[in-house]
Amino acid sequence: MPDHGPSRKTPHGQGAFPVTRWSLVSSARAREGNEAQAFQALEQLCVLYWQPLYGYARRQGLGTEDAQDATQGFFARLIDKETFHAADRERGRLRTFLLAAFSHHLADERDRKNAWRRGGRAEIVPLMTDGSHEAEPSHDLTPEHHFNRQWALAVLQQALDSLTRERALAGREREMSVLRGFLDASGENGAAAYEAAAGELGWSVNTTRVAVHRLRLRYRQVLEAQIASTLESEDPETVKDELRALLAALT
Repeated sequence: MPDHGPSRKTPHGQGAFPVTRWSLVSSARAREGNEAQAFQALEQLCVLYWQPLYGYARRQGLGTEDAQDATQGFFARLIDKETFHAADRERGRLRTFLLAAFSHHLADERDRKNAWRRGGRAEIVPLMTDGSHEAEPSHDLTPEHHFNRQWALAVLQQALDSLTRERALAGREREMSVLRGFLDASGENGAAAYEAAAGELGWSVNTTRVAVHRLRLRYRQVLEAQIASTLESEDPETVKDELRALLAALT
């Protein structure tokens, strides 16, 4: 049986949902010294927070295209108008700052006659092009609750993507493909599911249970690392509080 123990290394953010750190905010604020770095920082912020902010705009009553324009314009203005000069790491959570700044942006946009048109600044911030922003929520949530829910889903996906890359680099892509369903709390984790997974991998059921247990532990580690990257501190209690907020947002 191969070693299924978790790696001691915390994976770096890469791919579809890069890690968003307060250091990225600093990069955006210091764009005069390194414009390319500032652009990369803004791009990473856009990727993680585009859907939550877009959903918030829709919940505020904007139509699809107007919400897209507002979200697009907001990310462009983060650097254009030096919005990040108002960001203060001591205030805590990056998502809290972005939501407050976006709410202010929407209020400004309501006062403008000439709104940003779709695609008008596409050269500044790469947009998500998989059509996911078209899906409208069916839940009866407040704009703030919907934003937090979308943020939680994005962070969970970010952690899962990171763990999947980590397993692939370790030669465990097949194992991850078979066992990733056990990371979903809504999935079927009964005896039949373990037997089916064991059959696919050619393992015993007990070996499969141990592998699932270790995979879940590693997933939690990766998730906590992703959460810590959006906070002003990696203090364990602060991370736990934010993890509880993430779970609460999914209910």
